Amino acid sequence: MGKTVTADLETLIARAGGWLPDWAVSALVLGAALMLALAVWRLVFGALNRLVAGRDLFWRSLVGRGAAPLRLVLAIAALRFALSLAPLGATMAAGLAQLLLVAFILCLAWIAWTALSIWTTLHLRRFKLDAEDNLLARKHVTQTRILMRVAKLVLILFATAAALMTFEPVRQYGVSLLAAGGAAGIVVGLALQPLLKNLIAGIQLAITQPIRIDDALIVEGEWGNVEEISSTYVVIRLWDWRRLIVPLSYFIEQPFQNWTRESAELIGTVLLYLDHRAPVEEIRAKGRDLAEASALWDGKVYALQVTDFRERVMELRVLVSARTAPRAFDLRCEMREKLIGWLQAEHPNALPRTREEIAVTAAAPSLAGEPG
Repeated sequence: MGKTVTADLETLIARAGGWLPDWAVSALVLGAALMLALAVWRLVFGALNRLVAGRDLFWRSLVGRGAAPLRLVLAIAALRFALSLAPLGATMAAGLAQLLLVAFILCLAWIAWTALSIWTTLHLRRFKLDAEDNLLARKHVTQTRILMRVAKLVLILFATAAALMTFEPVRQYGVSLLAAGGAAGIVVGLALQPLLKNLIAGIQLAITQPIRIDDALIVEGEWGNVEEISSTYVVIRLWDWRRLIVPLSYFIEQPFQNWTRESAELIGTVLLYLDHRAPVEEIRAKGRDLAEASALWDGKVYALQVTDFRERVMELRVLVSARTAPRAFDLRCEMREKLIGWLQAEHPNALPRTREEIAVTAAAPSLAGEPG
């Protein structure tokens, strides 16, 4: 059946070639192929819409966002079939066939990326970073974003390599990209060493997750939250809204502090330096009252201890816990301010003071009346 249709089309085109130039016949054939592809696309797209109407959001989104790639695939297929019928020269036909093959490869990569993007969007809809307990959300968002960037890079790499392999003069470059073999692969590998290093670090971060989106970190002596993790660097939003840009490999090779690694809960520390006569038990009881009255305290940890005793002051350490690092910082400030205010009002003698000892010697009696 297919051979008969093809033979009939070839006969029709040959007759048209009797009274039209070859370029006009070729244009008509290619144009008719595009029109046919568009008509088929409308039929297929309508059928797919009806098929997924009752299914979940992923399939409906895939059909909706895959409309453009599907139309392009059908157009490429129709044009490739039309090339075998159009009265084109061998060189022209081969060149167009090569371009269509490259377009088909890129189209497949586009479809794969569209499917991954849809799945990622739907997956992340279940997690909210603005929730108070967002540990699970930060874990999934970090893994998904890093792996999506890696997947994008891999798709680009494979699509580029496959496209290069379709051209005989540069086929070896495509093979080198995939197999990293030969002199070209060595040169490319050396040139892309920083990129590959960060790419591997990104995969390690996605799997082991020493950091996540919105984690509270101390890096290079700066405190901030992870704002973005790209395929090569991490953006940390510092407490004063500055941005610290750090390479991905840093978090594999260098030590740093992560205040929210397993949970967002944190113990805050307040240090007080008071006179030796300060009433420790009363301060301890007042500190607990202040913690219990604060909306920032999570009710888990409170302690007040004398941690040092010096010649002029003694050091009191207050420990209080909170659900997040920002709340712990605010709670520390609140405890410090209210304890100092209470001490000033109730126990001013407990505040640090400097003691000096002055020795006064009695003056010797006057000898003015004695004979010289």
